[in-house]
Amino acid sequence: MAIACLVPLITGGQSILFGPGFLGHAREIPTDLDSHFRYISGIFFAVGVAFATCVPGIEAKGPRFRLLGALVVAGGLARVVSLVAVGVPSKGHVFGLAMELGVVPLLLLWQAGFAKRWDARSS
Repeated sequence: MAIACLVPLITGGQSILFGPGFLGHAREIPTDLDSHFRYISGIFFAVGVAFATCVPGIEAKGPRFRLLGALVVAGGLARVVSLVAVGVPSKGHVFGLAMELGVVPLLLLWQAGFAKRWDARSS
């Protein structure tokens, strides 16, 4: 789980600092688009921080973990809308989609099972 937190922390942090240029796009993009990109990147970074706070004592942090997971899955579904409307994005974004709609749901299932086993062992 801690390793998975590195994705939004590193990617979000670099996107905040370097804007869309982080993705290799021309720096001459509309100011509003840059602003929106960095805003969304800040939210992505904050989600990474919030997930990291779940690592210690993850067995007891189900509600927070599920909320954060739901946010990530919602972002993945929005990415699917882009994929259908505009086309397949770069490899990095396809990796993000796999994390959002594959890895995160699996982590949610893992956490729920771990919490159940922890509760059964504690009782």
